[in-house]
Amino acid sequence: MRRHNLFCMAIVGACLFLLFGFNDQTKRVHTPNMLSVAHRGASSFAPENTRSAFHKAVELRADYLECDVHLSKDGELVIMHDDKIDRTTNGNGYIKDYTLAELKALDAGGRFGDEFRGEPIMTLNELLEEFYDQVGLLIELKNPQSYPGIEEKVVSLLMDYDDMSSIIIQSFDVNSMRKINSLLPEIEVAILIHPSESILTAKKLDELTSFASYINFNVSFLSKRMVDNIHERGSKVLVWSKKDKRLVAKAQKFGVDGIISDFSIWPTDEPIYLVQE
Repeated sequence: MRRHNLFCMAIVGACLFLLFGFNDQTKRVHTPNMLSVAHRGASSFAPENTRSAFHKAVELRADYLECDVHLSKDGELVIMHDDKIDRTTNGNGYIKDYTLAELKALDAGGRFGDEFRGEPIMTLNELLEEFYDQVGLLIELKNPQSYPGIEEKVVSLLMDYDDMSSIIIQSFDVNSMRKINSLLPEIEVAILIHPSESILTAKKLDELTSFASYINFNVSFLSKRMVDNIHERGSKVLVWSKKDKRLVAKAQKFGVDGIISDFSIWPTDEPIYLVQE
């Protein structure tokens, strides 16, 4: 009987561990002095670049929400990664060929899961109104050369906010970021570096860091020396990768300033999943 009781207690203990102890198997993608940036929101938990994904990222205590911005046919700042709506909504075609009202009628969540069916596309204005005072914002301008005047529209919107210390604007387009810096010098800008261009000369670094607060890389194409060179010039480095479980170790080893990931916690025994392109 005693052996039976001990066996039952062991079973109960194991069940309690599975029910409550498992929560301890996760941790934040955050270390001291390293920012956690939720890529398109917590986009492994909810449809990317939607209100649900951004709320989940805040729940997971990300330091920044990263989002992507395009212009609609009627000149509204729309949040979506691709320049086409096909992959993430029930529509097809280019964002620039739809008015905001038409885009708002699309389902931006159903492809991710039935529980998100009917999730609408967000605008940058809506994102700012809802999250500005809760979390930092990393706003990427996608293909700004395709949207003449997008920089002015973004700046005009941001000028309604007194404190811009928690907002960063980024792009692969250096000229676009120069323009943002010229229009609104008080806001931080970041340059995204294509892997094919990741070996930057001292002259190029001097040029970029003269106005950019961040120089951001795919961690697979980054060296500690490059990070040190950027830091010596007074700028910072954020990194991303594609499903590379060594990302956190590399980021820590290189001394970068933050990680862009598609969620801000991860199981301790599993890789961190990253999908920035």
